[in-house]
Amino acid sequence: MTDSTYPEISIQTDDFSLSDEVALLEYENAVDGAVVTFTGRVRNQNAGKQVTSLTLEHYPGMTEKSLLKIIAQAKEREIGRVKVIHRVGELFIGDQIVFVGVTSKHRQDAFAANEFIMDYLKVQAPFWKKETSKDGANWLDAKSSDENKAASW
Repeated sequence: MTDSTYPEISIQTDDFSLSDEVALLEYENAVDGAVVTFTGRVRNQNAGKQVTSLTLEHYPGMTEKSLLKIIAQAKEREIGRVKVIHRVGELFIGDQIVFVGVTSKHRQDAFAANEFIMDYLKVQAPFWKKETSKDGANWLDAKSSDENKAASW
């Protein structure tokens, strides 16, 4: 596998293996000394409500294009490989939702790029989230704090 053939994005219903994804980021990659990952999971509460599930939908084609644009912006910094996995469908408490992995020669660039990608995923990627609790279901909007954080880049 070369960096040009490394699959940078995946939108999927299936779960992913954190250790497998890290191994792929590191495979035959002697140039990068840092690997930074983020994994987001479904939590059991939000805004004072007990959450039972989270359903994620996306616009196929548009979503992939959006993720590739975010990655291209991140690559304007000194980073190596990038992998973004985002799950769709109905997910339950503790399920993994998203994975962002970045390699770089230096840790500061890998941390910054990982945070940049995650911040932009929260506000720019065309995903829609429906949260279900014992009180019913509601669609979630992007938080203003997430929008402010992304704008700071």
